[in-house]
Amino acid sequence: MVDHWSISANIMGAQRGRSMMIAKLLLQTFIWFGVMGALLFLSAGTFAWPAAWVYLVVMVGLSLTMGVALARRDPGLMNERLSAPIQKNQAAADKVLLSILLIGIFGWLSFMGFDFRFGWSAVPFWAQAVGALVLLVGIWICYLTMLENSFAAPVVKIQDERGQRVITTGPYSYVRHPMYAGAILFFAGTALLLGSWWGLVSVLVFIVLLAIRTFIEEKTLRTGLRGYDDYATRVRYRLIPMVW
Repeated sequence: MVDHWSISANIMGAQRGRSMMIAKLLLQTFIWFGVMGALLFLSAGTFAWPAAWVYLVVMVGLSLTMGVALARRDPGLMNERLSAPIQKNQAAADKVLLSILLIGIFGWLSFMGFDFRFGWSAVPFWAQAVGALVLLVGIWICYLTMLENSFAAPVVKIQDERGQRVITTGPYSYVRHPMYAGAILFFAGTALLLGSWWGLVSVLVFIVLLAIRTFIEEKTLRTGLRGYDDYATRVRYRLIPMVW
């Protein structure tokens, strides 16, 4: 006999959990982009920066749209994506590198605000438009990666409790770290959209940090995830097909 009460309770529990997850997404999104906006506009010394407004509005809209879609499609992954950037079972080296990366992002945003304030860069409108396109492509690659890989956590760790396995399909059939490839495009597009040549040059720092993180991540995966060695042998490139 089917226990309709249990089924209804499970459905209601799942819906309640999803609603709480979306509420957490909303809170984190507005806090994160509120901080980003403060860094940009305070360093710029003005709110009259159209490119920064376009950037923030587009990012908030895309973050919420993709976040809600992921919460409905893969709540386990979304729960991971909303978790703290520093975790107990995270690789020790990754805790250090991720802290450096986050501090670097905050400094980078402020630096581009000062660039706008003092007119250090003269980026033409067409280059800003190209930057917007590059940014969107980077975000799309990151989103495709999350659709393909339910274990794409924001920190380096093995998710035994979720039955983590090696993902070899989709963007993972071209490079071993498609999320980082998308992130590089995202950083480059952001700098161009905000009109900062110096911000674009600074992306080289993020490329180096992400490259280092691939080594940290692969050391963890090779040690703790069955089949990763074979996958790394088949897919030779880390970030850029036919290059590296």
